[in-house]
Amino acid sequence: MNDERKLSQKNAPIYEALQEMHRMRLVPFDVPGHKRGRGNPELTALLGEKCMNLDVNSMKCLDNLCHPVSVIRDAETLAAEAFGAAHAFLMVGGTTSAVQSMILSVAGRGDKIILPRNVHRSVMGAMVLCGAVPVYVNPDCDDDLGISLGMSRSAVAAAIAANPDAKAVLVNNPTYYGICSDIRAIADEAHKAGMLCIADEAHGTHFYFGEGLPVSAMAADADMAAVSMHKSGGSLTQSSLLLTGRRVESGYVRQIINLTQTTSASYLLLSSLDISRRNLALRGKEAFAKVVEMAEYARGEINDLGGWYAYGRELINGDSV
Repeated sequence: MNDERKLSQKNAPIYEALQEMHRMRLVPFDVPGHKRGRGNPELTALLGEKCMNLDVNSMKCLDNLCHPVSVIRDAETLAAEAFGAAHAFLMVGGTTSAVQSMILSVAGRGDKIILPRNVHRSVMGAMVLCGAVPVYVNPDCDDDLGISLGMSRSAVAAAIAANPDAKAVLVNNPTYYGICSDIRAIADEAHKAGMLCIADEAHGTHFYFGEGLPVSAMAADADMAAVSMHKSGGSLTQSSLLLTGRRVESGYVRQIINLTQTTSASYLLLSSLDISRRNLALRGKEAFAKVVEMAEYARGEINDLGGWYAYGRELINGDSV
């Protein structure tokens, strides 16, 4: 963290650095080629001068995402603190890039990963890239609703027993239908077997800040989690976080990230992550309490219509939901 000042969740280091750069009135002689919008007036008319002025290149005062040493490092430290992780990495290639880096960090050619059938395509893409071998666990299904549920604890335990050489167990937290497995129990089972527990939390950002919601991956003692901040965290599309726990070497994960992530990170995306993290840390509980209240109201209204069913906590079975 920056030695010159004490940072808190009220700070947004990247955003603050961009503001300071704007006050300096720097004349750009480097990329991007639109020159703060002056070189592309049609795009400036669409997005606005402020947006174009903030679409800048990595420079000393703004740090560098590939090897952060100042404001980006501070922003990642604050994100880790807010999400209860040992380390947080700002990702600008979507949660796809976060998932790919997560998989590549835990497995190599021929290594097994235990995972549910209903994973996102980014998981399979990552396994193609690194040559890992999937060990599938069929999630339970709800025949009435026609949707996949989570993995049962017994099915995961059986897969672990049959594949003691697997490197990790991957959990959707939640699925795209909002269904959570018992990730805390699965993480414990994986750790007893000497495996890591990793989570695709593309739709689970709110778990870290809401009350009365399913447990987050980091709170469940998982080792890595790909968190899609732009889905329910308020940041710009394509911005994400990769969280790691205490069992994972952050320096190695950074090396893996740099194999595939851009060297020209968008400061619009980075600052949106920074500002959204601050907003969630300061106002997340209040905001998601209102969201839950509205969701419960909407669910009740829909179910009162007749012929429609918006499912809720009544699906919980203590295992695969």
